[in-house]
Amino acid sequence: MVPIHRPRRLRLGVCSWSLRPTGVEDLIAKVRRTGLAAVQLALEPLRADPERWADAGAKLAEAGIAPCSGMFQPTGEDYTTPATIRATGGLVPDRTWAENRSRAAAAAAAAARLGLDRVSFHAGFIPEECSSAAYAALVERVRLVADTFAAGGAALLLETGQETAAALEAFLDALDRPEVGVNFDPANMLLYDMGDPIAALRRLLTRVRQLHLKDARRPRVPGAWGEEVVLGTGEVDWTALLAVVAGAGFEGPAVVEREAGGDRVGDVRAAVAFLASAGKGAGA
Repeated sequence: MVPIHRPRRLRLGVCSWSLRPTGVEDLIAKVRRTGLAAVQLALEPLRADPERWADAGAKLAEAGIAPCSGMFQPTGEDYTTPATIRATGGLVPDRTWAENRSRAAAAAAAAARLGLDRVSFHAGFIPEECSSAAYAALVERVRLVADTFAAGGAALLLETGQETAAALEAFLDALDRPEVGVNFDPANMLLYDMGDPIAALRRLLTRVRQLHLKDARRPRVPGAWGEEVVLGTGEVDWTALLAVVAGAGFEGPAVVEREAGGDRVGDVRAAVAFLASAGKGAGA
């Protein structure tokens, strides 16, 4: 087990999907190997493969692993290129809206059973023109999904990155749902080339309810993907980021995410060790 030295006040965990578990027992084994004791749980596998994920909450509790939040994944998302995810991501596509509304209800029910108080997801690319019909449609869809989760006791958190911080801030204002917050991922700001992560964090800070701890480098070619890398080896200024959240007294979950590479457990362990060092440098 890796000894955990956490930045002050941060509840450190790991994203379940980063560990690519085959079921709840495999997830427990892998989380233990990271040295962590909290997990953000992908909710879709509980619906799609109930046999492998039966009694997930009870089994995690018995293992001493706390589900700190959930993740709702809309259907039909294609991350092959930035263009394909723009066309297929989140709640934007009309062709997947009916299924996504059904998926959201199932995810909200799972979150309620697990006692989760927050669930994150990508809403999709926010239309640039706020007076457009497409913008109004996305606002209404996110409201419906947020209300579905709120009915079960969970706040919906919108992931950052597919838009600038200013655009996300305006969208949250348009939603008029104070319980809807932000899952701030600094690496996504780099992967999508949507601005400076630290400036974005400062702008959105009062609405941030969870952090995704992930690192990346900006794209070398406009319109292409950036590169996700092991935390601490990319372009995120972690000392500055941790100083901002420590200065704000942020107490929400901070969840290590890794979506590339062949040694996910090893990369998460490396992230934890790096964060311990960076946290000391930030005064956290």
